[in-house]
Amino acid sequence: MTSERSPSGIDHAHSGLGWLIARPIAHRGLHDAAAGVIENSIPAAEAAIAGGFGIECDVQLSADGEAMVFHDFVLDRLTEKTGKVAELSADALAAIPLKGSQARIPTLSGFLDAIAGRVPLVIEIKSRFNGDLRLPRRAAEIVAERAGQPIVFKSFDPEIVTALRDLAPAIPRGVVAMNDYSIYDDYAHLGAAKWHAMANLLHFGESRPDFLSWKVVDLESAAPYLCRNALGMPLMTWTVRTPADREMAARHADQMVFEGFTP
Repeated sequence: MTSERSPSGIDHAHSGLGWLIARPIAHRGLHDAAAGVIENSIPAAEAAIAGGFGIECDVQLSADGEAMVFHDFVLDRLTEKTGKVAELSADALAAIPLKGSQARIPTLSGFLDAIAGRVPLVIEIKSRFNGDLRLPRRAAEIVAERAGQPIVFKSFDPEIVTALRDLAPAIPRGVVAMNDYSIYDDYAHLGAAKWHAMANLLHFGESRPDFLSWKVVDLESAAPYLCRNALGMPLMTWTVRTPADREMAARHADQMVFEGFTP
């Protein structure tokens, strides 16, 4: 993971992030629900480490302000419980088994302890786009205790990416983006003007990301093309699941965030 040249051949030496894109990144860890290895769990992280892959994880905020490694805003899909993650304490969440597994919902601190800097970790900070900065603040505090480990932050929310410039200035930060936000319910309340601004990186002057993470089917777009080829920014792409996705990633991105197969 020392090379500064991406798998696609672009030299990212000046960015200092060659280590981030040197190997494929396992989406929410190398998970396999059929085998009892659940997304965003410590076993999924261990499986990714065994394969030599980087890890992408998601964090949500508990009721008492702790960063928990969990993707959804509600418990229903991934556990036998129901309700909102944000309404339970960290201790209550950490006691909940993940569906089909003996693993529990990990805290970000516990997740980092388990990984111990062995592979790069991409932490996606989930957002309601309501200006609440408690989660990025807590995540920044936790990561600050592990100086030197290969960790980056990313978020769909440009306000969070902007805030991370001050909250965690030493940690690289990236924007997660795509062309069409109207197809996802989570972004419906933002409206067309906000969708347009995010799809075209109109916040770039404020957020100043170090890398991009772009939806794989949208890679042939001006914003990711220019950032990668004109500005030399590392470009990862999500979520690669099919041979067609993989071909698109190989042509237009520096690294893939993959799921459902082992590269």
